[in-house]
Amino acid sequence: MLARKSIIPEEYVLARIAAENLRKPRIRDRPRKARFIAKNGACNLAHKNIREQGRFLQDIFTTLVDLKWRHTLVIFTMSFLCSWLLFAMMWWLVAFAHGDMDLSTENPSNSTKWTPCVTCVRSFTSAFLFSIEVQVTIGFGGRMMTEECPLAITVLILQNIVGLIINAVMLGCIFMKTAQAHRRAETLIFSRQAVIAVRNGKLCFMFRVGDLRKSMIISASVRIQVVRKTTTPEGEVIPIHQVDIPVDNPIESNNIFLVAPLIICHVIDKQSPLYDISASDLALQDLELIVILEGVVETTGITTQARTSYVAEEILWGHRFVPIVTEEEGVYSVDYSKFGNTVKVAAPRCSARELDEKPSILIQTLQKSELSHQNSLRKRNSMRRNNSIRRSNSMRRTNSSLIVPKVQFITPEGSQNASET
Repeated sequence: MLARKSIIPEEYVLARIAAENLRKPRIRDRPRKARFIAKNGACNLAHKNIREQGRFLQDIFTTLVDLKWRHTLVIFTMSFLCSWLLFAMMWWLVAFAHGDMDLSTENPSNSTKWTPCVTCVRSFTSAFLFSIEVQVTIGFGGRMMTEECPLAITVLILQNIVGLIINAVMLGCIFMKTAQAHRRAETLIFSRQAVIAVRNGKLCFMFRVGDLRKSMIISASVRIQVVRKTTTPEGEVIPIHQVDIPVDNPIESNNIFLVAPLIICHVIDKQSPLYDISASDLALQDLELIVILEGVVETTGITTQARTSYVAEEILWGHRFVPIVTEEEGVYSVDYSKFGNTVKVAAPRCSARELDEKPSILIQTLQKSELSHQNSLRKRNSMRRNNSIRRSNSMRRTNSSLIVPKVQFITPEGSQNASET
């Protein structure tokens, strides 16, 4: 079959495609760098080629706590099954050595009645059931110890001690997994984005933190670190260079009272790594700001830590967080639906260094914002006036359309009667 010819000429199609390509140039995005700390606080780090695996067995309790739940439950079940089978084998050997496996109830060499070490243990199955009864202290009453064998008493004491150790270790491990500190950190939230704006005449890096629970975090403190790839003057490349930056807190102990959501502020001064970064340079910076919140859980007394990070794409220049705490009927109310909402504010686009060298930039920025605000108010007022005039004109038109015109009635005799309705 012949190819079907298009209705549109081929030359026109090629010209249109070329014009579209010229209008929309292809921009290759810069490859996104892997962040060191995820938004949920997890460390984006993989440990490879660890040769000394035996170090994890030296601290077996911490290793069990760090395991996943499915692995912990498998170890929990297998530890009890193995102990029951081990001591079942020991009880079966004690009964076999004493001659309790004979089905007869009396010893053929003596006329007296035969006394076994453990009653009703004549097979491995019955020995396994007796092992479970001893370690779990069930005691159904069909199988019981006698004073005939001192070795059986020793095995009984040994099994009780081993059973208590297994119970203590496994139950403690499960308790620690359910009461881990990072579980409490799930209710400590950070704003999805951070902002840079002017506060008290200084450029500041700000973010919001809050606690969803009513039980507070005692002695809560916030730390901020900047992680970036740096190269020393000697040519050494440091892939993860951590720099602590101070937090603007009027309290000398750096503790915060996290009873309501707070805006944590870092003043960009000469000691700050953000001192030479302007608004245009921010998108090109390969840095990550890590926020760490530490404190003691009020109900359990366990130290908890919540983490998050902000990359350059998540920092809004010239924005400010909206207030979310209001007083309603004598009670302070927090609206978490506006937790991460921001509004645009006047902020110079230059770096903090340029702002310190030329303070007039801030004054000019504020004056421009005031003028733009007044112009916007004038436009709003003019728009409102125009809308009101249009509404009044439309209402007049509708009223005039509702007026009924005069109608004249002509009788057959030729007389005219005019009636007005």
